[in-house]
Amino acid sequence: MIELKNISKTFSENRSEFHAVKDVTLTIQDGEIYGIIGFSGAGKSTLVRCINLLGRPSKGEVHVNGADMLSLSPKELREARKKIGMIFQHFNLMASRTVFDNVAFPLKKSGLSKAEIKEKVNKLLDLVEIRDKADVYPAQLSGGQKQRVAIARALANDPSVLLCDEATSALDPQTTGSILALLKKLNQELSLTIVIITHEMEVVKGICNKVAVMERGEVVESGDIFDIFSNPKQKITKDFIRTTSNLYKVEDWVKNTPEVLGLEDGDVVARLTYTRKDISEPLISYVSRTYGIDLNIICADVEIVAGAPIGGTVVIFRGDAAKIQAAIEDLRSKHVGVEVIGNE
Repeated sequence: MIELKNISKTFSENRSEFHAVKDVTLTIQDGEIYGIIGFSGAGKSTLVRCINLLGRPSKGEVHVNGADMLSLSPKELREARKKIGMIFQHFNLMASRTVFDNVAFPLKKSGLSKAEIKEKVNKLLDLVEIRDKADVYPAQLSGGQKQRVAIARALANDPSVLLCDEATSALDPQTTGSILALLKKLNQELSLTIVIITHEMEVVKGICNKVAVMERGEVVESGDIFDIFSNPKQKITKDFIRTTSNLYKVEDWVKNTPEVLGLEDGDVVARLTYTRKDISEPLISYVSRTYGIDLNIICADVEIVAGAPIGGTVVIFRGDAAKIQAAIEDLRSKHVGVEVIGNE
């Protein structure tokens, strides 16, 4: 388990102070894939470096696997860090060493024999599916291959925690998908706790169980990934979700080109979103039959996140105004989020 309690990190420069992280408290359970998301400058990378004390917090407590990290001696801290692997956006591989030697480097003072090191490195290369590149140099690898080598190196000391600081930001979408799939496999096969720092909601949506949203050094919202996506509270969270869902682009149509929707007097344009994991009931047809109104679906965006459907539809309600309002209230009573985004 990782516990961060009231973490703050302040940088001083030219007699002024910059508060990069402000009073953050987070608990990350063993085996979770936990995302920390925020725009550039939000403080997320500074926060993650407080976990392994690459950056010591100015205030607060850090507990990893039961150890009070801030109370450890230098020797104890070195040992504790071996159980906290870390990968970075730009891979940080040693250009003058082969893939094999990059992965073997953390094992130099492990006490293992050369034969044992060889066996372990080869197993790690097999695990990340890059054994065939053992004898080549980083310059000969693609970005995705470099990140696989970095992951193998981070796993050399059998860590229980893997910190990923913008680990997919330098990769194309297809390669990002393959790296996320690899991380998910490692999480399941090695019972690895993974903390992912990113500014991309697609990454969080694709792999995380839980997420914390950071803004200006503070965690402004956190929780189960389904709950955050289905019912975001903060504007910044809604802004992130907008980048991954077509449901929010309709607002531009309503505002700028309403003729595209063919709206008539009395029409109500609303976004319907799922706020619970059970969506077996045929709500659209139910509302239409029950209230004698028409519902025209103009946009839908539904996908599986954390094992449950996330998203919804944008519809035009057409009919008697009182019946439309009653239908909206009925939908809300059935745990459907209804947000009116336009009416005529």
